[in-house]
Amino acid sequence: MKVKNTSNLPKKIVCMVINDLTSDQRMHRICDTLIQSGFDVILIGRQLPNSAPLVERSFQQIRMKCYWNKGFLFYTEYNIRLMIWLLFHRFDIVNAIDLDTIIPAYIVGKIKNVKKVYDAHEWFPYCPEIIERPKVHQFWLKIESFFLPRMDSVYTVSQSIADELSSKYLCQIGLVRNMPFSKESHPHSDEKYILYQGALNVGRGIAELIDAMKELDITLYIAGRGDIEDQLKEKVNFLHLHHKVRFLGNLDPEQLWIYTENAYLGVNLLENKGLNYYYSLANKFFDYIQAEIPQITMNFPEYAHLNAQYEVAILIDNLNPSFIYEAIHTLLSDSKKYDNLKENTMKAKKLWNWENEKSNLLNIYEQL
Repeated sequence: MKVKNTSNLPKKIVCMVINDLTSDQRMHRICDTLIQSGFDVILIGRQLPNSAPLVERSFQQIRMKCYWNKGFLFYTEYNIRLMIWLLFHRFDIVNAIDLDTIIPAYIVGKIKNVKKVYDAHEWFPYCPEIIERPKVHQFWLKIESFFLPRMDSVYTVSQSIADELSSKYLCQIGLVRNMPFSKESHPHSDEKYILYQGALNVGRGIAELIDAMKELDITLYIAGRGDIEDQLKEKVNFLHLHHKVRFLGNLDPEQLWIYTENAYLGVNLLENKGLNYYYSLANKFFDYIQAEIPQITMNFPEYAHLNAQYEVAILIDNLNPSFIYEAIHTLLSDSKKYDNLKENTMKAKKLWNWENEKSNLLNIYEQL
């Protein structure tokens, strides 16, 4: 689908994130799609002390170095740097990714009279690390309530979040889900293992998953890094599970895909720590489907809705290790159940992919 362009030059879009661009696959897909539709795209992030070199892509990438790397001073510095950059460069559309980049997008967008877009990768004020700090929670709620209704277009990652924001701010919220490109799965390993992929943070159910491994005769691979990685490794040591639990660290997308397509099943666990988690729709849910592997995931609204269309997962109600154990044990012992879920992933992957989902993104920019 080509977006109509009435000028001789391609419309320039500046997208701003707060990460270092290395592993943001959602933004890579979005920027590539916009480039293919005739836009000129710049993706801006930040340079971290341990950032890997950038991989050359179809769109321009810029990383800003900050003196501060966390806390209020970092957010302030980074937003000032973004604002200065925006003031001295030409563009037609500015796209703020999450609330932590919306202030410079709105202010400079107003000054330059260009279109302002907000892409909510999550419901930011309801992230666990924010909602547990009342003053910080109230600060981000005020930022959202002021800036979001004043953007020219807003879209997010799940229908539940879209419905909540639309009801709260009485404006139209688009939906662009985190779906991967269609892929052919060609597993070539005889090893049977469980895969967890994603950040190693509190509330992701990884500690409970490790507890469940005590009684399971299968290996668990954990792909990713995060702020509780050392605690998880200590837990594995304490439980003497070295032979069952392996930490893979951060993998590039190609490596991660190999581990995913060869897995016996995937896990996508979250604690109900606020509405952002409860209404989430993680990209790993769709990654497991493209790899044609069943999964264990939460009985949250988005997953329950999709699982009702194509049963691809066993849903659990909470992160009690006994619940996780029972779900995994079912898929290890009931071959008929496992084969049924696997067959459904083969059907679902034909529908739930970026080739189909990207039309929602392009419609949003066409309406601008």
